[in-house]
Amino acid sequence: MANVVVVGSQWGDEGKGKIVDWLSERADVVVRFQGGHNAGHTLVIDGKVYKLSLLPSGIVREGKKSVIGNGVVVDPWALMNEIERLKEQGVNVTPDNLKIASNCTLIMPVHSEMDALREDASADTGSVKIGTTRRGIGPAYEDKVGRRSVRLCDLSNEDALSKRLDALLAHHNTLRKGLGVDLADKQELMDLCKEIAPKILPFASNVWSDLKDAKDAENRILFEGAQGIMLDVDHGTYPYVTSSHTVSGQASAGSGMGPGDLNYVLGITKAYTTRVGEGPFPTELNDEVGQGLGERGHEFGTVTGRSRRCGWFDAVMVRQAIAVGGITGIALTKLDVLDGMDELKVCVGYELNGEKIDYFPSSMEDQAAVVPIYETLAGWSESTEGARTWAELPANAVKYVRRIEELIDCPVAILSTSPERDDTILVTDPFKA
Repeated sequence: MANVVVVGSQWGDEGKGKIVDWLSERADVVVRFQGGHNAGHTLVIDGKVYKLSLLPSGIVREGKKSVIGNGVVVDPWALMNEIERLKEQGVNVTPDNLKIASNCTLIMPVHSEMDALREDASADTGSVKIGTTRRGIGPAYEDKVGRRSVRLCDLSNEDALSKRLDALLAHHNTLRKGLGVDLADKQELMDLCKEIAPKILPFASNVWSDLKDAKDAENRILFEGAQGIMLDVDHGTYPYVTSSHTVSGQASAGSGMGPGDLNYVLGITKAYTTRVGEGPFPTELNDEVGQGLGERGHEFGTVTGRSRRCGWFDAVMVRQAIAVGGITGIALTKLDVLDGMDELKVCVGYELNGEKIDYFPSSMEDQAAVVPIYETLAGWSESTEGARTWAELPANAVKYVRRIEELIDCPVAILSTSPERDDTILVTDPFKA
Protein backbone atom coordinates (compact mmCIF):
# COMPACT_ATOMS: atom_id res chain seq x y z
CA MET A 1 0.00 0.00 0.00
CA ALA A 2 1.52 3.31 -1.11
CA ASN A 3 1.29 6.85 0.21
CA VAL A 4 0.92 9.30 -2.67
CA VAL A 5 2.18 12.85 -3.19
CA VAL A 6 0.36 15.02 -5.74
CA VAL A 7 2.21 18.02 -7.19
CA GLY A 8 1.71 20.30 -10.18
CA SER A 9 4.35 19.94 -12.89
CA GLN A 10 3.85 23.34 -14.53
CA TRP A 11 2.86 26.73 -13.06
CA GLY A 12 -0.11 25.44 -11.11
CA ASP A 13 -3.76 25.37 -12.22
CA GLU A 14 -3.22 21.96 -13.84
CA GLY A 15 -6.46 20.50 -12.51
CA LYS A 16 -5.11 19.09 -9.25
CA GLY A 17 -8.45 19.52 -7.50
CA LYS A 18 -10.26 16.92 -9.58
CA ILE A 19 -7.39 14.43 -9.41
CA VAL A 20 -6.92 14.85 -5.67
CA ASP A 21 -10.65 14.42 -5.14
CA TRP A 22 -10.62 11.34 -7.37
CA LEU A 23 -7.75 9.90 -5.32
CA SER A 24 -9.16 11.04 -1.97
CA GLU A 25 -12.02 8.57 -2.33
CA ARG A 26 -9.35 5.87 -2.10
CA ALA A 27 -7.38 7.62 0.66
CA ASP A 28 -7.98 7.68 4.39
CA VAL A 29 -6.08 10.90 5.14
CA VAL A 30 -5.49 13.95 2.89
CA VAL A 31 -2.64 16.32 3.82
CA ARG A 32 -1.93 19.86 2.63
CA PHE A 33 1.80 20.56 3.09
CA GLN A 34 2.70 24.01 1.68
CA GLY A 35 1.36 27.34 0.44
CA GLY A 36 -1.52 29.37 1.79
CA HIS A 37 -4.90 30.63 0.64
CA ASN A 38 -3.34 32.06 -2.52
CA ALA A 39 -3.90 28.72 -4.24
CA GLY A 40 -7.14 26.88 -4.72
CA HIS A 41 -8.81 23.75 -6.02
CA THR A 42 -12.16 23.51 -7.74
CA LEU A 43 -13.98 20.22 -7.17
CA VAL A 44 -17.02 19.11 -9.17
CA ILE A 45 -18.89 16.27 -7.45
CA ASP A 46 -22.26 15.13 -8.81
CA GLY A 47 -22.61 18.51 -10.49
CA LYS A 48 -21.95 20.41 -7.25
CA VAL A 49 -18.99 22.82 -7.27
CA TYR A 50 -16.75 23.27 -4.24
CA LYS A 51 -14.04 25.93 -4.22
CA LEU A 52 -11.29 25.33 -1.69
CA SER A 53 -8.33 27.51 -0.74
CA LEU A 54 -6.78 26.26 2.49
CA LEU A 55 -8.76 23.13 3.24
CA PRO A 56 -7.53 19.82 1.81
CA SER A 57 -9.74 18.34 -0.89
CA GLY A 58 -10.67 15.35 1.26
CA ILE A 59 -12.74 17.60 3.52
CA VAL A 60 -15.79 17.28 1.25
CA ARG A 61 -15.88 13.49 1.65
CA GLU A 62 -17.36 11.76 4.68
CA GLY A 63 -15.11 9.47 6.65
CA LYS A 64 -11.87 11.12 5.50
CA LYS A 65 -9.47 12.97 7.75
CA SER A 66 -7.92 16.21 6.51
CA VAL A 67 -4.65 17.67 7.72
CA ILE A 68 -3.05 21.10 7.31
CA GLY A 69 0.67 20.61 7.87
CA ASN A 70 3.32 22.86 9.36
CA GLY A 71 4.54 23.87 5.90
CA VAL A 72 1.32 25.81 5.27
CA VAL A 73 0.90 29.46 6.32
CA VAL A 74 -2.62 29.84 7.67
CA ASP A 75 -4.78 32.95 7.70
CA PRO A 76 -7.12 31.98 10.55
CA TRP A 77 -9.81 34.44 9.53
CA ALA A 78 -9.80 33.24 5.92
CA LEU A 79 -9.90 29.64 7.13
CA MET A 80 -12.92 30.24 9.34
CA ASN A 81 -14.70 31.95 6.45
CA GLU A 82 -13.94 29.00 4.20
CA ILE A 83 -15.29 26.58 6.80
CA GLU A 84 -18.49 28.63 7.03
CA ARG A 85 -18.90 28.63 3.24
CA LEU A 86 -18.61 24.85 3.16
CA LYS A 87 -21.08 24.56 6.00
CA GLU A 88 -23.60 26.41 3.83
CA GLN A 89 -23.02 23.71 1.19
CA GLY A 90 -23.73 20.96 3.68
CA VAL A 91 -20.12 20.08 4.57
CA ASN A 92 -19.37 19.98 8.29
CA VAL A 93 -15.77 20.71 9.30
CA THR A 94 -14.97 19.69 12.87
CA PRO A 95 -11.87 18.88 14.94
CA ASP A 96 -12.70 15.23 14.23
CA ASN A 97 -12.11 15.53 10.48
CA LEU A 98 -9.65 18.44 10.35
CA LYS A 99 -6.30 18.72 12.13
CA ILE A 100 -4.01 21.76 11.86
CA ALA A 101 -0.35 21.59 12.85
CA SER A 102 0.10 23.54 16.08
CA ASN A 103 3.49 24.76 14.80
CA CYS A 104 2.21 26.28 11.56
CA THR A 105 2.80 29.98 10.90
CA LEU A 106 -0.18 32.32 10.97
CA ILE A 107 -0.84 35.07 8.44
CA MET A 108 -1.62 38.32 10.26
CA PRO A 109 -3.38 41.37 8.77
CA VAL A 110 0.01 43.13 8.63
CA HIS A 111 1.18 40.49 6.14
CA SER A 112 -1.55 41.08 3.58
CA GLU A 113 -1.14 44.83 4.05
CA MET A 114 2.61 44.58 3.40
CA ASP A 115 1.98 42.37 0.38
CA ALA A 116 -0.26 45.02 -1.18
CA LEU A 117 2.07 47.88 -0.25
CA ARG A 118 4.99 46.20 -1.99
CA GLU A 119 3.05 45.38 -5.13
CA ASP A 120 1.80 48.96 -5.38
CA ALA A 121 5.26 50.37 -4.66
CA SER A 122 6.85 48.28 -7.42
CA ALA A 123 5.09 50.36 -10.06
CA ASP A 124 6.64 53.53 -8.66
CA THR A 125 10.13 52.26 -7.87
CA GLY A 126 10.70 50.16 -10.97
CA SER A 127 11.32 47.03 -8.89
CA VAL A 128 10.04 43.63 -9.97
CA LYS A 129 6.27 43.24 -9.80
CA ILE A 130 5.60 39.59 -9.01
CA GLY A 131 1.84 39.64 -9.46
CA THR A 132 1.02 38.19 -6.04
CA THR A 133 -2.51 37.60 -4.79
CA ARG A 134 -1.89 40.23 -2.08
CA ARG A 135 -2.94 37.75 0.60
CA GLY A 136 0.19 38.00 2.72
CA ILE A 137 1.73 34.65 1.80
CA GLY A 138 5.21 35.93 0.99
CA PRO A 139 5.58 38.25 4.00
CA ALA A 140 4.35 35.44 6.30
CA TYR A 141 7.00 33.05 4.98
CA GLU A 142 9.62 35.80 5.37
CA ASP A 143 8.71 36.17 9.04
CA LYS A 144 8.77 32.41 9.49
CA VAL A 145 12.33 32.21 8.18
CA GLY A 146 13.21 35.37 10.13
CA ARG A 147 12.01 33.62 13.33
CA ARG A 148 9.55 36.32 14.27
CA SER A 149 6.24 34.77 13.21
CA VAL A 150 3.17 34.05 15.30
CA ARG A 151 2.34 30.35 15.24
CA LEU A 152 -0.94 28.62 15.97
CA CYS A 153 0.31 27.32 19.32
CA ASP A 154 1.03 30.91 20.43
CA LEU A 155 -2.69 31.70 20.49
CA SER A 156 -3.10 29.50 23.56
CA ASN A 157 -0.76 31.62 25.71
CA GLU A 158 -1.46 35.34 26.01
CA ASP A 159 2.00 36.19 27.39
CA ALA A 160 3.72 34.27 24.60
CA LEU A 161 1.44 35.89 22.04
CA SER A 162 2.33 39.35 23.34
CA LYS A 163 6.04 38.64 22.94
CA ARG A 164 5.56 37.26 19.44
CA LEU A 165 3.61 40.34 18.39
CA ASP A 166 6.36 42.58 19.77
CA ALA A 167 8.93 40.82 17.61
CA LEU A 168 6.64 40.85 14.58
CA LEU A 169 5.76 44.53 14.82
CA ALA A 170 9.32 45.65 15.55
CA HIS A 171 10.07 44.48 12.02
CA HIS A 172 6.85 45.46 10.26
CA ASN A 173 6.50 48.90 11.76
CA THR A 174 10.04 49.74 10.71
CA LEU A 175 9.07 48.83 7.14
CA ARG A 176 5.77 50.68 7.34
CA LYS A 177 7.51 53.80 8.64
CA GLY A 178 9.86 53.69 5.67
CA LEU A 179 6.90 53.38 3.32
CA GLY A 180 5.18 56.33 4.95
CA VAL A 181 2.09 54.47 6.16
CA ASP A 182 0.46 54.27 9.58
CA LEU A 183 2.08 51.93 12.09
CA ALA A 184 0.27 48.73 13.02
CA ASP A 185 -1.34 48.77 16.47
CA LYS A 186 -0.35 45.91 18.76
CA GLN A 187 -3.48 45.99 20.89
CA GLU A 188 -5.67 45.82 17.82
CA LEU A 189 -3.81 42.71 16.63
CA MET A 190 -3.93 41.23 20.12
CA ASP A 191 -7.69 41.68 20.27
CA LEU A 192 -8.14 40.07 16.85
CA CYS A 193 -6.01 37.09 17.89
CA LYS A 194 -7.87 36.63 21.18
CA GLU A 195 -11.17 36.69 19.30
CA ILE A 196 -10.15 34.08 16.71
CA ALA A 197 -8.24 31.82 19.14
CA PRO A 198 -11.20 29.85 20.57
CA LYS A 199 -12.48 29.22 17.03
CA ILE A 200 -9.28 27.79 15.56
CA LEU A 201 -7.45 26.26 18.54
CA PRO A 202 -9.77 23.21 18.76
CA PHE A 203 -8.30 22.13 15.40
CA ALA A 204 -4.68 22.38 16.62
CA SER A 205 -2.79 19.10 16.83
CA ASN A 206 0.63 17.43 16.73
CA VAL A 207 0.25 16.56 13.08
CA TRP A 208 3.52 14.62 12.89
CA SER A 209 2.13 12.29 15.57
CA ASP A 210 -1.26 12.01 13.85
CA LEU A 211 0.45 10.96 10.63
CA LYS A 212 2.63 8.41 12.42
CA ASP A 213 -0.52 6.88 13.92
CA ALA A 214 -2.12 6.84 10.46
CA LYS A 215 0.93 5.13 8.99
CA ASP A 216 1.03 2.56 11.80
CA ALA A 217 -2.65 1.84 11.15
CA GLU A 218 -1.78 1.29 7.46
CA ASN A 219 -3.98 4.15 6.35
CA ARG A 220 -3.59 5.44 2.82
CA ILE A 221 -2.22 8.97 3.00
CA LEU A 222 -2.54 11.47 0.17
CA PHE A 223 -0.31 14.56 0.20
CA GLU A 224 -1.79 17.49 -1.70
CA GLY A 225 0.45 20.23 -3.08
CA ALA A 226 -0.56 23.72 -4.15
CA GLN A 227 0.79 25.71 -7.13
CA GLY A 228 3.28 23.92 -9.42
CA ILE A 229 6.93 22.96 -9.45
CA MET A 230 7.89 25.82 -11.76
CA LEU A 231 6.71 28.18 -9.01
CA ASP A 232 9.06 26.61 -6.44
CA VAL A 233 11.10 29.27 -4.67
CA ASP A 234 14.34 27.51 -5.70
CA HIS A 235 13.51 25.55 -8.84
CA GLY A 236 10.98 27.87 -10.49
CA THR A 237 11.11 31.05 -12.56
CA TYR A 238 12.68 33.11 -9.77
CA PRO A 239 11.76 35.79 -8.72
CA TYR A 240 8.36 35.14 -10.33
CA VAL A 241 7.64 32.29 -7.95
CA THR A 242 5.66 31.53 -4.84
CA SER A 243 7.29 31.79 -1.41
CA SER A 244 7.42 28.09 -0.54
CA HIS A 245 8.81 24.84 -1.89
CA THR A 246 6.33 23.15 -4.22
CA VAL A 247 8.41 20.05 -5.03
CA SER A 248 7.43 16.65 -3.64
CA GLY A 249 10.18 16.70 -1.00
CA GLN A 250 8.25 19.44 0.79
CA ALA A 251 5.54 16.89 1.56
CA SER A 252 7.92 15.46 4.15
CA ALA A 253 9.27 18.74 5.53
CA GLY A 254 5.83 20.37 5.51
CA SER A 255 4.05 17.60 7.39
CA GLY A 256 6.57 15.90 9.66
CA MET A 257 6.42 12.54 7.90
CA GLY A 258 9.69 10.98 6.83
CA PRO A 259 10.65 10.92 3.12
CA GLY A 260 10.87 7.13 3.21
CA ASP A 261 7.10 7.03 3.67
CA LEU A 262 6.41 8.91 0.43
CA ASN A 263 6.01 6.11 -2.08
CA TYR A 264 4.54 7.51 -5.31
CA VAL A 265 4.70 11.04 -6.75
CA LEU A 266 1.95 11.95 -9.20
CA GLY A 267 2.61 15.05 -11.30
CA ILE A 268 -0.53 16.79 -12.54
CA THR A 269 0.13 18.02 -16.07
CA LYS A 270 -2.15 20.00 -18.34
CA ALA A 271 -2.26 18.96 -22.02
CA TYR A 272 -1.23 22.53 -22.86
CA THR A 273 0.38 25.21 -20.67
CA THR A 274 -1.07 28.05 -18.59
CA ARG A 275 0.27 30.59 -16.15
CA VAL A 276 -1.27 33.22 -13.85
CA GLY A 277 0.55 36.43 -13.01
CA GLU A 278 3.87 37.79 -14.20
CA GLY A 279 7.00 35.98 -15.32
CA PRO A 280 8.60 34.15 -18.28
CA PHE A 281 6.40 31.89 -20.39
CA PRO A 282 8.26 30.65 -23.50
CA THR A 283 5.31 28.99 -25.26
CA GLU A 284 2.71 31.69 -24.50
CA LEU A 285 0.28 32.41 -27.36
CA ASN A 286 -0.78 36.04 -27.60
CA ASP A 287 -3.19 35.35 -30.44
CA GLU A 288 -6.57 33.83 -31.18
CA VAL A 289 -5.24 30.32 -30.56
CA GLY A 290 -4.20 31.22 -27.00
CA GLN A 291 -7.47 33.04 -26.48
CA GLY A 292 -9.38 30.00 -27.72
CA LEU A 293 -7.57 27.71 -25.29
CA GLY A 294 -8.45 30.04 -22.45
CA GLU A 295 -12.12 30.19 -23.42
CA ARG A 296 -12.57 26.46 -23.99
CA GLY A 297 -10.57 25.59 -20.88
CA HIS A 298 -12.33 28.17 -18.68
CA GLU A 299 -8.92 29.41 -17.62
CA PHE A 300 -9.64 31.61 -14.65
CA GLY A 301 -8.01 31.29 -11.21
CA THR A 302 -10.04 29.50 -8.51
CA VAL A 303 -9.02 32.00 -5.83
CA THR A 304 -8.45 35.24 -7.72
CA GLY A 305 -10.60 34.90 -10.84
CA ARG A 306 -7.67 36.20 -12.87
CA SER A 307 -7.40 35.12 -16.50
CA ARG A 308 -4.63 32.60 -17.13
CA ARG A 309 -2.11 33.06 -19.90
CA CYS A 310 -2.22 30.13 -22.33
CA GLY A 311 0.28 28.44 -24.64
CA TRP A 312 1.47 25.21 -26.21
CA PHE A 313 2.68 22.24 -24.18
CA ASP A 314 6.28 22.78 -23.03
CA ALA A 315 7.92 19.34 -22.83
CA VAL A 316 11.29 20.81 -21.82
CA MET A 317 9.87 22.49 -18.75
CA VAL A 318 7.76 19.49 -17.72
CA ARG A 319 10.67 17.08 -18.17
CA GLN A 320 12.75 19.27 -15.85
CA ALA A 321 9.92 19.46 -13.30
CA ILE A 322 9.64 15.67 -13.35
CA ALA A 323 13.36 15.36 -12.60
CA VAL A 324 13.52 17.84 -9.70
CA GLY A 325 10.14 16.76 -8.36
CA GLY A 326 10.88 13.05 -8.37
CA ILE A 327 7.67 12.42 -10.29
CA THR A 328 6.79 8.75 -10.86
CA GLY A 329 3.89 9.21 -13.27
CA ILE A 330 1.71 12.04 -14.56
CA ALA A 331 -2.00 12.73 -14.62
CA LEU A 332 -2.64 14.42 -17.95
CA THR A 333 -5.62 16.79 -17.73
CA LYS A 334 -7.81 18.84 -20.05
CA LEU A 335 -7.10 16.80 -23.16
CA ASP A 336 -10.65 17.63 -24.29
CA VAL A 337 -9.77 21.34 -24.57
CA LEU A 338 -7.65 20.47 -27.62
CA ASP A 339 -10.60 18.89 -29.48
CA GLY A 340 -11.25 20.36 -32.91
CA MET A 341 -7.80 21.81 -33.52
CA ASP A 342 -6.25 20.99 -36.90
CA GLU A 343 -2.70 20.87 -35.58
CA LEU A 344 -0.93 21.06 -32.25
CA LYS A 345 2.55 22.18 -31.34
CA VAL A 346 4.82 20.90 -28.58
CA CYS A 347 7.99 22.63 -27.41
CA VAL A 348 10.86 20.12 -27.67
CA GLY A 349 13.80 22.46 -27.03
CA TYR A 350 14.90 26.09 -26.81
CA GLU A 351 17.22 28.35 -28.68
CA LEU A 352 19.24 30.71 -26.49
CA ASN A 353 21.68 33.20 -28.00
CA GLY A 354 21.90 31.14 -31.17
CA GLU A 355 22.48 27.81 -29.39
CA LYS A 356 20.06 24.94 -28.85
CA ILE A 357 19.51 23.87 -25.25
CA ASP A 358 17.40 21.10 -23.71
CA TYR A 359 16.78 22.61 -20.27
CA PHE A 360 15.03 25.58 -18.71
CA PRO A 361 17.77 27.99 -17.53
CA SER A 362 17.99 29.42 -14.01
CA SER A 363 18.65 33.05 -14.93
CA MET A 364 15.59 35.26 -15.24
CA GLU A 365 17.16 37.02 -18.21
CA ASP A 366 17.84 33.73 -19.99
CA GLN A 367 14.35 32.44 -19.20
CA ALA A 368 12.89 35.52 -20.85
CA ALA A 369 15.21 35.20 -23.86
CA VAL A 370 14.70 31.54 -24.80
CA VAL A 371 12.87 30.86 -28.07
CA PRO A 372 10.86 27.62 -28.20
CA ILE A 373 11.62 24.98 -30.81
CA TYR A 374 8.38 23.30 -31.83
CA GLU A 375 7.34 19.94 -33.17
CA THR A 376 3.99 19.92 -34.98
CA LEU A 377 1.48 17.11 -34.44
CA ALA A 378 -1.82 16.41 -36.16
CA GLY A 379 -4.93 17.38 -34.24
CA TRP A 380 -8.32 15.66 -34.20
CA SER A 381 -11.88 16.66 -34.98
CA GLU A 382 -13.61 14.07 -32.81
CA SER A 383 -14.56 14.71 -29.18
CA THR A 384 -12.54 13.31 -26.30
CA GLU A 385 -14.79 14.83 -23.66
CA GLY A 386 -16.01 12.25 -21.20
CA ALA A 387 -13.92 9.39 -22.57
CA ARG A 388 -13.28 6.70 -19.96
CA THR A 389 -11.28 4.17 -21.99
CA TRP A 390 -8.42 4.42 -24.48
CA ALA A 391 -10.71 2.90 -27.14
CA GLU A 392 -12.97 5.95 -26.96
CA LEU A 393 -10.13 8.34 -27.86
CA PRO A 394 -9.40 9.46 -31.45
CA ALA A 395 -6.23 7.92 -32.90
CA ASN A 396 -4.48 11.30 -33.10
CA ALA A 397 -5.31 12.06 -29.48
CA VAL A 398 -3.64 8.80 -28.45
CA LYS A 399 -0.62 9.69 -30.60
CA TYR A 400 -0.43 13.09 -28.91
CA VAL A 401 -0.44 11.51 -25.44
CA ARG A 402 2.17 8.92 -26.41
CA ARG A 403 4.45 11.57 -27.88
CA ILE A 404 4.23 13.61 -24.68
CA GLU A 405 5.23 10.53 -22.69
CA GLU A 406 8.30 10.12 -24.90
CA LEU A 407 9.33 13.76 -24.67
CA ILE A 408 9.00 14.07 -20.90
CA ASP A 409 10.36 10.58 -20.20
CA CYS A 410 7.52 9.75 -17.84
CA PRO A 411 4.40 7.57 -18.22
CA VAL A 412 0.81 8.77 -18.06
CA ALA A 413 -0.79 7.15 -15.02
CA ILE A 414 -4.14 8.95 -15.25
CA LEU A 415 -5.85 10.71 -18.16
CA SER A 416 -8.59 13.25 -17.46
CA THR A 417 -11.12 14.11 -20.16
CA SER A 418 -13.46 16.56 -18.37
CA PRO A 419 -13.89 18.29 -14.99
CA GLU A 420 -16.22 15.47 -13.87
CA ARG A 421 -14.33 13.10 -11.60
CA ASP A 422 -15.55 9.92 -13.33
CA ASP A 423 -14.40 11.08 -16.76
CA THR A 424 -11.00 9.58 -16.08
CA ILE A 425 -8.89 6.84 -17.65
CA LEU A 426 -6.86 4.96 -15.06
CA VAL A 427 -3.64 3.43 -16.35
CA THR A 428 -1.82 2.99 -13.04
CA ASP A 429 -3.39 3.27 -9.58
CA PRO A 430 -0.82 5.29 -7.58
CA PHE A 431 -1.97 3.71 -4.32
CA LYS A 432 -1.16 0.24 -5.66
CA ALA A 433 1.94 1.08 -7.69
